[in-house]
Amino acid sequence: MPKDAVDLGEPMPGSFLAELDSAAYASVRAAGADRVFRTGAALFHQGDPSRHVVIIEFGWVKVTAVSRRGWEALLAIRGPGDVVGELAVLDARPRLATVTALTSLRGTVVSADRLTDCMRANWAVAVALLRHLAKTVREADERRMQFGASNGDSRLVVLLHELAGKHGRVIDDGVLIDLPLSQQDLAASVGTSREVVARMLRVLRSRQIVLTQRRQIIVVRPDLLESLARSVSMST
Repeated sequence: MPKDAVDLGEPMPGSFLAELDSAAYASVRAAGADRVFRTGAALFHQGDPSRHVVIIEFGWVKVTAVSRRGWEALLAIRGPGDVVGELAVLDARPRLATVTALTSLRGTVVSADRLTDCMRANWAVAVALLRHLAKTVREADERRMQFGASNGDSRLVVLLHELAGKHGRVIDDGVLIDLPLSQQDLAASVGTSREVVARMLRVLRSRQIVLTQRRQIIVVRPDLLESLARSVSMST
């Protein structure tokens, strides 16, 4: 693992690896090879024909896709225990998205054929992958519902609350969202412009709910942010 990588410990609850028992986990690890990715490195590119997955051991990635008109969407953030690139195993079609390391990352790279062999030999691996896919489909459906029922400002509030809950680290000033996301990343995640994100962050700063620095957001008043996010959710 690179010197600047962060050991994030056990797989996240509900992740692919968290669903595996020790024997199934060992079979998947044995089928692949360890690989280290530096911050900013692309694990996959949208449109690639490659057929392998990366199972994340340490670190975080963002999943993005660009439309034909050039608009970029941030589809998901994945971390310890998650698998990325799994659709290529199932349908052998080009990559739907680009996956980029947000932090230094270590993962297990497994070819489609080897992972398929694992699923055939160990039903637990197949079940874990199906549950992972079901989770991603649910998340996508929930996001589509949010997009149809709220504006960019509201979606940003909900996103910041989710990020603070999933990726927050308590520091002296509040809760640090411990991911290096740019304003453009935030805009791509909630389907709005960077200008809308910048304006809403100014509003949240003026209300002393957040502090911002370059690619860093500190939630000073988590209680107020949660209240705002809850009010948005109740209205959708």
